[in-house]
Amino acid sequence: MTKTTDYDLVIVGGGIIGASLAVALKNSPLRIAIIEAISDKSNQQPSYDDRGIALSYCSQRIYEAIGLWDKFASKSTPINNIHVSNRGHLGVTRFSAQQEHVPALGQVITAREMGQILHQEIKTQDNLVIICPAMVVNLEKFNDYVELEINNHQRYSTKLLVAADGERSTIRRLLNLGAFEHDYAQTAVIANITTERTHQNWAYERFTDTGTIALLPMSKNRCNLIWTVKSNNAIDLLNVTEYKLLEQLQNYFGYRLGKFIKASQRNSYPLRLIKSDQPIQHRIVLIGNAAHSVHPIAGQGLNLGVRDIAALADIVISKNDDCGDARLLSTYKKWRLNDQDNIIKATDILADISSNDNLILGRLRGVALNLVECLPPLKHWLANKSMGLTYKQPRLGKGISL
Repeated sequence: MTKTTDYDLVIVGGGIIGASLAVALKNSPLRIAIIEAISDKSNQQPSYDDRGIALSYCSQRIYEAIGLWDKFASKSTPINNIHVSNRGHLGVTRFSAQQEHVPALGQVITAREMGQILHQEIKTQDNLVIICPAMVVNLEKFNDYVELEINNHQRYSTKLLVAADGERSTIRRLLNLGAFEHDYAQTAVIANITTERTHQNWAYERFTDTGTIALLPMSKNRCNLIWTVKSNNAIDLLNVTEYKLLEQLQNYFGYRLGKFIKASQRNSYPLRLIKSDQPIQHRIVLIGNAAHSVHPIAGQGLNLGVRDIAALADIVISKNDDCGDARLLSTYKKWRLNDQDNIIKATDILADISSNDNLILGRLRGVALNLVECLPPLKHWLANKSMGLTYKQPRLGKGISL
């Protein structure tokens, strides 16, 4: 006899990816719970910090389809053009929303603003229970369900367990799953920068011999800075005066935006590649950073997770009586594997070659940028890849509501 479970689907992790999956399924008959370790009264939710996120065009369509984009739009700044350059060497390429026939190549919003909107949305969701603060301390797999124990000794059963609990996933640890890890020995230093000239909705990515500099357009004539440096140099950037920081940034970036006038408080996070060996288990699936955490170059990390939730939501909603059926998870794996593997490989290669101080490699970066600029079909393919449009799209990815 099949057990009557407490929930059809339990999501562990209430950050951006976990909350987005819940909202994507808000109109389904599924009984859903989110288990989140950080209290909703705390400012410590790691998914909801001040780092800028460049949502791809595909991610925008997904959020439009689940009914959130109108709320995100008021907090977002469109990327109409992207300028990619190579410090100290010839070579530049530019991408244009107009040339790609899309409203924008992407949209910039802070993780904190996304988190606040998602948090308010899930609090009103009829088919969702939020169990918070709570941590999963044990789990057991059965034929028809998974049973979870949380730190107050309560137990919950579910037909499908979704781990969206980040790169240090508790669920991955409890399952004793291996993961390939590569420490880039790099740190991303982030801040908001006010510039002399208006950004006019241009985003910039600049390769240097010490790392990449990304400047993403924001409101109030600001740009969100993601400066990737060797980890042993990060502490210097975090501790120097504002004047010295702007002086160093000016030296590496140049004057395309005029003088850098002001910098906000700086934050940082270490960069590593994490790829789970077996993200699909019996009635369990790992998504987002729990399954794959990638280098921020090209801004693909969160967008990859958003595409995970779009595909998973499309698949599980097709069989409401048992959303954890092995055949559904096998379909999800086949659907997502190619996209995940390609992005992981591409960002890993880019991370290695974009911050290398080898003179020959620096010149090759310039040649590659010029090649892209001179070959419109290649540029179009790369633009579509960065927008998340080169793979089979679930309904949400096409902008169609479930």
